[in-house]
Amino acid sequence: MESNQLEKKIDSILECEIPEKIEALINNIEKVIIGKREVIINAVTALLAEGHILIEDVPGVGKTMLAKAIAKSISGEFKRVQFTADLLPSDISGVTIYQQESGQFNFRKGPIFTNVLLGDEINRATPRTQSSLLEAMEEKQVTVDGERHQLELPFFVIATQNPIELEGTYPLPFAQMDRFITRLNIGYVSADEEKNMLKSRINSSPIEECSSVINCEDLVKIQQHVQFIKINDDLLEYIVEIVRKTRTSPAFEYGASPRGTLDLMRFSQSTAMINNREYVLPDDIKTSAGAVLAHRVVVKKGTRNATLNMQAVINEVIDSVEVPV
Repeated sequence: MESNQLEKKIDSILECEIPEKIEALINNIEKVIIGKREVIINAVTALLAEGHILIEDVPGVGKTMLAKAIAKSISGEFKRVQFTADLLPSDISGVTIYQQESGQFNFRKGPIFTNVLLGDEINRATPRTQSSLLEAMEEKQVTVDGERHQLELPFFVIATQNPIELEGTYPLPFAQMDRFITRLNIGYVSADEEKNMLKSRINSSPIEECSSVINCEDLVKIQQHVQFIKINDDLLEYIVEIVRKTRTSPAFEYGASPRGTLDLMRFSQSTAMINNREYVLPDDIKTSAGAVLAHRVVVKKGTRNATLNMQAVINEVIDSVEVPV
């Protein structure tokens, strides 16, 4: 189907419904994850951009609950894998089993065949097992015994890392970090928000009452629509200049990759859609750049910037690039 025909088809189906559906999705998740609207918006932005997210935070702040709330809100299937040192790639992707009765080999699907996959404490698994996610995240498929198996859409990976108790862990390689469109930190809630959380859980958990506000089919159409959010040539040059600045900046050992450039464009388009616009503004790119690029760069050791917050360093880079008028 031609791209303009696809755009018209999507527009005819969801022309006026997209803003309401996105707002309903965000509000529905916020009923479960109290006081973290900005985190929820970033997670939904990544979902609409067809990216995957890495959450780096201490235990008990709601990482699993966020994944469950997203899955329930889109009427999608949710599966969770606890990454451990003895986990094998086949434990995630699936395995081919010989059936003695029929004399045939049958493929038994692993937990990766789902809509929302939570990879809990991904850095506790070996690099070989970690890498079993790469093909699925990039190509929406897995290859087992030479056979390709397509994943159902939408497919959204939420991986988590615990920043404490790092003994016996395997830090994610730079190339694997690059596969995540953004890295989030949920953080603690305020005293009032924590009290509201207690009130909401006196008799039951909000996740049990969380209902679907959008189905998977409509979500996929909205994801396709993101690609048609207009972005001018001068804004494309602005994106390129920001990313290239990370490669030449004396603050960084390594800058962002071309995949980072693509993800920044798509995240900016998704940000524009969430703000109920059919076109990207420079502010969308500036807002998105910190979320998309901070985990893709390596700060030089022994420099002043090595002790600064990574977001602050990225903001310095963004501010050094002239904004197109």
